[in-house]
This record gives sequence, C-alpha cells and structure tokens, in this order.
Amino acid sequence: MITKEDVTAMILAAKKQAGMTWDGIAEKIGMSPIWTHSAAMGMNAFPADKAALMATTMGLPQGAEDALTESPTKIWEQAVPTDPCIYRFYEIVGVYGPTLKAIIQEKFGDGIMSAIDFDMSVTRVENPKGDRVKVEMSGKFLAYNNW
Repeated sequence: MITKEDVTAMILAAKKQAGMTWDGIAEKIGMSPIWTHSAAMGMNAFPADKAALMATTMGLPQGAEDALTESPTKIWEQAVPTDPCIYRFYEIVGVYGPTLKAIIQEKFGDGIMSAIDFDMSVTRVENPKGDRVKVEMSGKFLAYNNW
C-alpha cells in the first residue's frame, strides 16, 4: 500500500527530475500553486479528478491516486520550526496575531477566518530597495455561534 508520505517523495523526485515548477504543475492540474504544493505535501486531500491529473502529470504508479485523495492528519514535528523562512511566518503571527484578531473582530464581529474556505497567493514585487515578497490570504469569515 502506498502512503501519503510515499507519494510526496515520488512527487518531489519527479518534479526535480523533470525540472518542473509548482506553477507549472498547478497549471496542468487546474489548481493554484499554493494549494497544489500543500496537497502534494500531504496537508490537503486531492479531489479524485485532480488526483488523477496529478498522477498522470507526475508519472505516479497505480495506487498513488488513492493516497492523494485520503484525508490528511496534520501533524507538525516541532513547536517552532528552525527553517528561517518558515520561522519568520511564526514570528509574524507571534507579533501581529493579536492585532489581526482585533482588527478582524472589529470589522466582522466575533469569529475567525476560515483556513478551509481559503486561498492564498505569493507574488514577487520589484522594489529598488530589494524585491518584496507579497503574500495575500483570503478566507471566509466564520462567526462564532452563541449557544
């Protein structure tokens, strides 16, 4: 039986061998690069049609589609990652998380931004002081229910 972890390793190897990009893979399966990478890493389940396209695009063996469509168990290995790029996102949430929560609640009421009904993009913005990384996130507002 092929596991999600096996398929992730296969995808990464095929991507490297073919010299593909996440943008290129995402275009072939009709999804965003952010979602495609997250699902390929096992953090989201592919719908059956997208799993079939991913398996074909990446030359995955029989059984890989089933692993791609399985619901994930999202487990982080460590509390705060040591990779500098990922750590900076933790730092951003640590510093600005309470501010974001306060502003969201002022504008929308008591609730949260969905990470399920959600999309995100990453773009490069040229700047004379050094190019900028622009991360945009959009999630449906979910009000807390008052029992």
